[in-house]
Amino acid sequence: MEWNKIIGAVLVAGIAYNFMGFIADKTVHPTHLEKTAIKIEGVAAPSAPSAEEAPKPLPPIAPLLAKADPAAGEADVKKLCSVCHNFTEGGGAKIGPDLYGVVGRDRASAAGFDYSSALKSHPGKWSYDDLNDWLHSPKSFAPGTKMTFTGIDDDKERADIIDYLHTLASKPEPLPEAK
Repeated sequence: MEWNKIIGAVLVAGIAYNFMGFIADKTVHPTHLEKTAIKIEGVAAPSAPSAEEAPKPLPPIAPLLAKADPAAGEADVKKLCSVCHNFTEGGGAKIGPDLYGVVGRDRASAAGFDYSSALKSHPGKWSYDDLNDWLHSPKSFAPGTKMTFTGIDDDKERADIIDYLHTLASKPEPLPEAK
C-alpha cells in the first residue's frame, strides 16, 4: 500500500510540473531589447551574424599534412571515430563504413554499407581536400547526410586524422606537396 502512495505522489508531482510549465509558456512572453540597456564604454555591442557572411574558407590541407602527426591522428580516431567506423582491412562496416583505404577510394563505395543519397550524389574519389572538408563539416560537404558527427574545427586535429587515414592502405596515396 505504501508503494502505491509513493508512485501516486511521483505521478501527481510530474503532472503538476508539466501543467505549471504549460501555464508558464502561455503567460510569460519574453521580449528581446533592441539596444543594450547598459552601455559599457570600450566594449563593442554584440552583433548577430548576418546571413550574408560567408563561412571562413579552410586553410589548404597540404601544408598542414606536412606537419601532421599520424600517431596523434590515431589517438583522435580512437576517441572520436572508432565507435562507428572500422579501420582494419576487411573489417567491414559498423554504424558507418569501413575506413581502411579511404584515401583515394571512390566515395560511397565501401562494401556492406548503405550510403545516404546525399553522399552518393558526390561522385569521385576521396581526396585529401575532400576529407578535410568532410571532417570539418559533414553536413556542409553533403547536405542531407546520415552521419550525425558535427565535425572538427581544429585544423591540426583534422590534418592528424587525415594523415593517419592515409597510412591505412596496402599502398598509401602519396601526400600532397606543401606549396
